[in-house]
Amino acid sequence: MRTIHHRLQVAVSAMALASCALAADADFSTLTQGLQTQKPKFAQRQQDVLTARYDLANRPAKGGDAMSRGKPLQEGVRVKLPDGISWEKLGTLSPDEIKQKRLWPNGFLPLPHPHHEAGGMVFPKFLIEETRRQTERDLTRFDLDFDLPDHLLPEFPAPIYLTTRPDLGDVSQGKLVTLGNYHELFKGFLNPKQLEGLRLLVTPFPQQQFNATDDRRSLKAHPGVACFDCHANGHTNAATHTSGDARPNAYRHRIDTPSLRGVNIQRLFGSQRALKTVEDFTEFEQRGAYFDGIPADATRKGTNILERGSQVHFMAEFQALLDFPPAPKLNVFGKLDPAKASADELRGQAVFFGKGQCATCHTPPYYTDNLMHNLKVERFFKEVTTNGRTASADGPIKTFALRGIKDSPPYLHDDRLLTLADTVEFFNLVLELKLNAQEKMDLVAFMRAL
Repeated sequence: MRTIHHRLQVAVSAMALASCALAADADFSTLTQGLQTQKPKFAQRQQDVLTARYDLANRPAKGGDAMSRGKPLQEGVRVKLPDGISWEKLGTLSPDEIKQKRLWPNGFLPLPHPHHEAGGMVFPKFLIEETRRQTERDLTRFDLDFDLPDHLLPEFPAPIYLTTRPDLGDVSQGKLVTLGNYHELFKGFLNPKQLEGLRLLVTPFPQQQFNATDDRRSLKAHPGVACFDCHANGHTNAATHTSGDARPNAYRHRIDTPSLRGVNIQRLFGSQRALKTVEDFTEFEQRGAYFDGIPADATRKGTNILERGSQVHFMAEFQALLDFPPAPKLNVFGKLDPAKASADELRGQAVFFGKGQCATCHTPPYYTDNLMHNLKVERFFKEVTTNGRTASADGPIKTFALRGIKDSPPYLHDDRLLTLADTVEFFNLVLELKLNAQEKMDLVAFMRAL
């Protein structure tokens, strides 16, 4: 069976390569027509997987829990279980039992890109519409659309908090920062270097799918993509891509765009790359990741080589100013002030630092250890391919900071976990914690206070 599966994968890969070769040789109108014809089929294929894996309903949290600017948080576990099993029962089984009985929830498997074989940057509709309104630049792809519903994504536009001026609160004034308004919004409290760094972060440069070549995925020749198209307002809008680091294509991760908030306290950059400075990451994105790790494409499509000593430095200097959102219930050590916290939040903190073992990696005050860890999730399932994405060993993943985590759904490095309740169920199984229902709910309450 495994041999048959491997041959099928080789055949699919060969077909994908052949398709790319045809696309390169085809004139633009033929390419566009062909991909637009295929678009509904792949969109339906992805939606079938999402609805089979998740409860996608818009179900706001009770009690009015919300993100920093008021967007309601989503309630409850959204990953669907196999028939005849409960979370309580699943938590009593060993990894090998779960694997042999095929009880690992499909929603805990890696999530495919909206069209995994095609890959590339894909943006939520709200970002596309606002960018078009402000700048007349269209980030629509003619071959595919973003897949997750808006209510499961971060609020937009996200607020911006600065480490240098915490007294100002949200400095975005509720606007999406673009090349058209950055100077007006920030000239009063950034120095010239920081302002130039921000200008570069909102300036579009050619990218694999958005450029002027005839194998692009935009209808019109395109100026490109800006850093803040994905990291909108220095945060995230859940725009996705596929990692350029791994091959063959089936083993590449869907990328969850991480927030840039708190970059100043981080020591590793990229979910698996372990780049050591934000300058390294900024330069890498422009030179490699924008073009799928293919240097020839970068040369042909119009790569923008940033000058390390000034431009990259200026961009990094602004990024280092992006602060976490306020957390009024935390003290200076990053733990709950008992006079401000609720009973369930305090119980959740006790679980976080105790039975849950969360603080082993997520240490206060910012709730990261700035290391990488291998969760070895492959203990729980047999290798399987879904919509072009092969689930196998993920390898080591960086510890992301949990400060302000309520503002950054969906979760994990590839968006597979839609809510904080999903993350608790996932780690309860992966770490074999055997948490009870109350402990799980309390953990969610605590993380929402961070």
